[in-house]
Amino acid sequence: MEPPSFRVAVRRKKGQERRIAGERIEALFRLAEQEALRGNAARADRYVELGRKIGMRYNVHLPSELKRRVCKECHAFLVPSKNARVRVGGSKVVTTCLRCGAVMRFPYLREQKARRRQ
Repeated sequence: MEPPSFRVAVRRKKGQERRIAGERIEALFRLAEQEALRGNAARADRYVELGRKIGMRYNVHLPSELKRRVCKECHAFLVPSKNARVRVGGSKVVTTCLRCGAVMRFPYLREQKARRRQ
């Protein structure tokens, strides 16, 4: 008779997993930008979808510069003048998705304060 086999618990290295997830998200967004500039919007949106799924699975936030490139409503990869309109007014940057019409407003107070100090 064979002795019962015991499974050894394998510890997950969450910090390392999150670092790798962040690198993969950034790589997917670079690919999305390349595809969007080539005119392949569907593939760019797919890369964004994959990047968001990786972020949700490993609990990694998208960096703010990448978050601004995605429509909050339809999750399309936004390329100014192709499928997004960007306007600067007051103390906000207003981005409008030309696919679904969603409007996103981002403050830019830090940049204004830095300009005043100079």
